[in-house]
Amino acid sequence: MKKYILLAFYFFCITLTAQQPTVKTFEIAGNKKTKASFVKKIVSLKEGAVLDSVQLAKDIDWITRLPSIAQANYKVIPESDNNYKVVYTIVENLTLIPTTSVWTANNDEFAFRLGLSEFNAFGQNISIGAFYQHDIYSSYGASVKAPFAFSQKWGFEVNAQNLVSEEPVFFENSMADFRYENASFEVLASYQLNFENNIRFGINVFNEFYQHKTGLLPDSIPEELEANKVAIKALYSYNNVKFEYYLLEGFQSHLNLQYVSGNDVNLPSFVIGWNDFLYYSRTGATGNWACRWRIGAATNDDTPFAPFAVDNNLNIRGVGNTIDRGSAAVVLNTEYRQTLFEKNWFVLQGNAFIDAGSWRKPGGSLSDLVSEETLRVFPGLGVRFIHKKIFNATFRIDYGYGLIDKPGSNSRGIVFGIGQYF
Repeated sequence: MKKYILLAFYFFCITLTAQQPTVKTFEIAGNKKTKASFVKKIVSLKEGAVLDSVQLAKDIDWITRLPSIAQANYKVIPESDNNYKVVYTIVENLTLIPTTSVWTANNDEFAFRLGLSEFNAFGQNISIGAFYQHDIYSSYGASVKAPFAFSQKWGFEVNAQNLVSEEPVFFENSMADFRYENASFEVLASYQLNFENNIRFGINVFNEFYQHKTGLLPDSIPEELEANKVAIKALYSYNNVKFEYYLLEGFQSHLNLQYVSGNDVNLPSFVIGWNDFLYYSRTGATGNWACRWRIGAATNDDTPFAPFAVDNNLNIRGVGNTIDRGSAAVVLNTEYRQTLFEKNWFVLQGNAFIDAGSWRKPGGSLSDLVSEETLRVFPGLGVRFIHKKIFNATFRIDYGYGLIDKPGSNSRGIVFGIGQYF
């Protein structure tokens, strides 16, 4: 009797195995520039695997995060008994993109950046880019990012640039303008832990040079400062955001930790870290609420060359270009985006926002973060001109108005840029 029971159990297991739906054929469709072999390398689905709808949905979400992909979907086609053909169909972005940014420099002259980037080099989603910038002085840079260069999980990033600008530096009772030059070379390794989690780590070697131009200097600050520095970096990202062209839904978190060595009393070594929390929610068919909360802190040295800056292009729209610095920061950006017009590839989007932030003064206390003296609150309105089939092709115009007048900062201002603010 026992023998018959074991035999029945054996055949029952065989029957269960035979009934499992299996992926016999796996194909990529719709790709023109992106290599099918590349897509198959980075997704989890493989031929011969058990058909799993949850796995297919995760793969599609993963594919749509790639710069080269505008949209993707899957189709399951029966081939024979419990054998299926799976087709991932992708819609590609245009990925060879000229980039242009225009803003107002501290001397009220226009500054600009011109660049060219390819986000899908060799059909492998390798990003190669270069730029030229004129912000009173000339700057340039180049980068290569290959997050899947070695495998589904391992990649690298290389950045080189020489940035020159005029930077205001704030002292207790005065302000001075410096010509600031930063020449750097950075190498990072990247590792994809799983679908949502990624880490990057590496080294940045750079030279900082400050040259006094105008304004009064304290006796302790020389006319020129120079330091050779090394930054050890560790970055962690969690990304669970789903994309439908320009509409987003989900949560992201980005942590950046650095140790920066210095060799000057005014440009000392320090530790810095910050985390960006981002949340996106869909409202109806074409509404999008977006929120970013940044919290960061650095070694609290009493130096005017503190690492956190209050700036139009970084954190608070309308406040002005680098109007203050600090050794810690708390910033909240929130906005509602609504599609006003959509036709084929073109989208006109309007948005209403509130940007608010506060900073710890260099050498100050954490109470500075809740002080009225350092608080900035700027609500505003903006528009977006979006090309749905070109990666990051969003031209934005925002107008921010300060609710609290502060010496040294604008009470209102217009900010231009490429890409969503966050």
